[in-house]
Amino acid sequence: MENIINFVNGVLWGKNVLVWMLIGAGLFFSIKTKFVQLRLFKHMISLVKSNNEEKSEGITSFQAFCISTASRVGAGNLVGVVAAVSIGGAGSIFWMWIMAVIGAASAFAETVLAVIYREKTKDGKFVGGPAFFLHKGVGKKWLGVLFVISALICWAGVMQVVSNSVTESFKVAFGIDELIVTIILIILTGVVIFGKKDKISMLLSKLVPIMSALYLLVVLFIVVKNIDLIPGLITEIVSQALGIRQAVGGSLGAVIMIGIKRGLFSNEAGSGSAPSAAASADVDHPAKQGLLQALGVFVDTILICSATAFVMLLADIDKTNLKGMKFLQESFRYHVGDWGVIFIALILFLFSFSTVLGIMFYAKNNIIFLSEREIFQNMFKVLVLVMLFQGGIQQNLFIWSLADFGIGLMTVINLIGIVLLSKEVKSCLDNYEGVFLKKQKADKTKVTI
Repeated sequence: MENIINFVNGVLWGKNVLVWMLIGAGLFFSIKTKFVQLRLFKHMISLVKSNNEEKSEGITSFQAFCISTASRVGAGNLVGVVAAVSIGGAGSIFWMWIMAVIGAASAFAETVLAVIYREKTKDGKFVGGPAFFLHKGVGKKWLGVLFVISALICWAGVMQVVSNSVTESFKVAFGIDELIVTIILIILTGVVIFGKKDKISMLLSKLVPIMSALYLLVVLFIVVKNIDLIPGLITEIVSQALGIRQAVGGSLGAVIMIGIKRGLFSNEAGSGSAPSAAASADVDHPAKQGLLQALGVFVDTILICSATAFVMLLADIDKTNLKGMKFLQESFRYHVGDWGVIFIALILFLFSFSTVLGIMFYAKNNIIFLSEREIFQNMFKVLVLVMLFQGGIQQNLFIWSLADFGIGLMTVINLIGIVLLSKEVKSCLDNYEGVFLKKQKADKTKVTI
């Protein structure tokens, strides 16, 4: 079993097969939609403001946006950028930006299809995602089942990574034993996931904006404090990304690939995760939710990842022996003092907690594809708590490999589905721009008159 998993991971990750598939899909949908993620960017912003009303048959568009953003903006957002800067240098950040733009098109496509092919449960709520459009759109139910199994394997493994990052950062910041932090995380998670229905969407719609704003506010202070260094930093990022020195030294390819990998896998565009939340939104047009999810990719990579990178690159510290969260915590210590170490530990806890809740929402919709019986939901919830406990007290490299295997397989399956159904994505976008938006404008004009 372990040999099979390692072999598949070696092909998908070691040979960069998955990276090239995601790049290809992103470029394909960017061209097919005439770069909708750029053309309608201003419109995306307006949708965030206008889609927070109460809905009777599902969560609001804004809640769906927050759920998917909660999963994107997680522990990997911080640790992933640390790895990118450590290995690929400042230039890797530029390629993360490029992949955010390209990946947003894939996020739009997978979300549109999730909304088109979603279903209603017995209690009248919307559910959907890749499994549903693979079954109803592509006509391959077995692919949908395989996607769900892969996704559940991935998400269970991610729980270990999340709890391990949290306990490590708390030990550095406060010296608190890993077991104590793990128990607290499990109790908080258990109360929410076994509590009142719809509590996850309500909580995340409040938690995500607050934690993101708090993090960006501190980073903004650091940037303003070092404003005279920003032009030079931007120049360094671009020059290292395209620089002759790196090309001559043979490291340019590595810089590009590291940036692309971190960009693609920090925002999850193309993996099929976020559509599971987007499909639950009670929205009046699939393309509208697709645009909101595309915006989530920009929020994740352009805002959060860049903010993290700027803090590290502006820190005048010896980075030789600094790795992981300690690198980021020491960077914040340099800029704002000792409380910066504590701040990062708390922010990481919030980011990680929101990731756990976001994944639970994803899992709920995917399990429903297999069966609506409540016992299967509860079984996965128990598994999540077990994985949080296991990851909190120690690392398990096999489970990390299992998570890589799961996300790799689910991404491949999802990409196959959205490419096969690309005509429907284009048709939906044409209808939105050519009919829906024009009708909305006409209705507003009538009201004004």
